[in-house]
Amino acid sequence: MTPPYIRIVADIKRRVAEGELKPGDKVPSTRGLARDWNVALATAAKALTLLAQEGVITSEPRVGSTVAGGPARDRTPTPSDLTRERIVRIAIEIADAEGLAALSMRGIAAKTGAATMSLYRHVGGKEDLVRLMADAAYGEFDYPLPLPEGWRARFELSARGLWALYRRHPWLPHVTALTRPLIVPNLMRHAEYALASLDGYGLDALTRQNIHVLVYNYVQGVAVHLEREAQQDAATGMGDDEWMDAQGPGLAALEASGAYPHFAAVVAGLGDDYDLDLDAFFEFGLTPLLNGLATLIEPST
Repeated sequence: MTPPYIRIVADIKRRVAEGELKPGDKVPSTRGLARDWNVALATAAKALTLLAQEGVITSEPRVGSTVAGGPARDRTPTPSDLTRERIVRIAIEIADAEGLAALSMRGIAAKTGAATMSLYRHVGGKEDLVRLMADAAYGEFDYPLPLPEGWRARFELSARGLWALYRRHPWLPHVTALTRPLIVPNLMRHAEYALASLDGYGLDALTRQNIHVLVYNYVQGVAVHLEREAQQDAATGMGDDEWMDAQGPGLAALEASGAYPHFAAVVAGLGDDYDLDLDAFFEFGLTPLLNGLATLIEPST
């Protein structure tokens, strides 16, 4: 079966070829395509990116996507228009919609209307760009003042703040490994906040560091599934409910085999009500994690 984004691309090309969409005309937005074709936002964004890469459309800030070849405007940014900040912003928009795998210097150039090589005057390459993107994204969350009292309230604030960032930017938890942390100022700011929250409890340096890493890893570990969920939606064209319905026969066979009685009993107990909602799962795990840490941080209470 032809992937949904390819069908969208083919339809836009047909409309352009037949004159229904003329040079300079606006094409449907990501949300418009998602609504009209009943697909995920990531799928619609992937179609628009491919159209831009093939030169069918161009995209401009505050204008949107239009059919290429319109006579009304010069689409080549001036040197003052093409800045590191603008490149990073566009790269984040692409990654938010399609994931890091879809990010390329060529795709960013298509979005800006600039030559690909001109981007390298502002960033050192994709690796450098991803580092700048991560720093910008981690900088979007500011800890409100005054800070809450006590380590637990502060860790709850930090964990939920990071979760909100990962929700907004599903690619973000994938850019750094736990054993090879990304050294950027705004991620270091989150570490500084967490370590400061443990000050005054008589903990040694190793214990404070391990607690900080444990909570950070919990949030990151759940959040890595956000982008995978979006990627699977785009690749299959099916939402979670549709996908689970398709797995029904296989699950029923496993239950009926008798080899997995505990699994079968749990599935029977859940019925059709269980939905692995990542937001709810994150909250479910955060409370017992902090309860366990309380016995280490405040053993006498």
